[in-house]
Amino acid sequence: MARQEPPRAPAQSAQDTSPAATLARIHAALPSLPPSERRVAEAVLTDPAQASELSISALAERAATSVATVMRFCRTIGIGNYPQLRLTLAAAAARESALGGERPAPSTDISATDTLSEIVSKIIYNEVRALEDSGEELDVEVLRGAVDAVAAARRIDIFGVGASAFVGQDLHQKLHRIGRMAFVWTDRHAALTATALLGPGDVALAISHSGETEDTVEPLQAAAERGATTIALTNVPRSSLAESADLVLTTCARETPFRSGATVSRIAQLAVIDCLFVGVAQRSFDATTAALEKTYRAVYRRRRPQSQRRAPAGD
Repeated sequence: MARQEPPRAPAQSAQDTSPAATLARIHAALPSLPPSERRVAEAVLTDPAQASELSISALAERAATSVATVMRFCRTIGIGNYPQLRLTLAAAAARESALGGERPAPSTDISATDTLSEIVSKIIYNEVRALEDSGEELDVEVLRGAVDAVAAARRIDIFGVGASAFVGQDLHQKLHRIGRMAFVWTDRHAALTATALLGPGDVALAISHSGETEDTVEPLQAAAERGATTIALTNVPRSSLAESADLVLTTCARETPFRSGATVSRIAQLAVIDCLFVGVAQRSFDATTAALEKTYRAVYRRRRPQSQRRAPAGD
């Protein structure tokens, strides 16, 4: 049977070159860049303000590469030329400073000497920035295509392992509460078994921050072979998972050596999942409202009666 063409979002007319979007794209592209371009990206991300003051030859020297590589890096991230990159980096540095104030720099991570107050400040700062950057970089037309596909799907199968599994379970619960036939698979064998039942009219959605988790990539590829519409949620738009998907939803979470980025990535993923779910729920607003009310009442009666609740201390 020929594969049914999935709903696709219209191509963007122009890539967003706003300062925040540019830095977000550099962060997202970092894992998939060639080594020479990755050094340029790291030099830029370490200190955007200082990088904006360097000539192209000076930046190439700092990154231990060539001027031609710096130019290739510009094209990779959607910047036409080096002067435009310098202007964008200067604006991005000004924005970071204005938004950051006395808060920690976004590249800093938790250290062994941080106080608990500093840990709170760094985590909240990084999570807020991940949400802001993900919101600015998320392609609304691609999101609309994903909403169309999920809203029209006969069934939705969700794949994710590790931290991404929790995000998948959140989406599954949300869809199930509004009467959508949804399943979540966190085991590779179970996921592959499930894909054998998929076909045109079904949706497979896979979640992976790196986009290279084999336990997630393989089921999505299998679902695509069966003719299902495939959706990827990842931080790396040039990853294997993204290449296997019809529609790619991206986050912009900045990973750090201490792995506080793992928490940040989950927060960003949940935000995109919420956008997808609300978009789907809105398509059948009255039915969704009724379903949410029914499912709420199903567990509401399990709450402890007011007369049995412990009074606050001091009463």
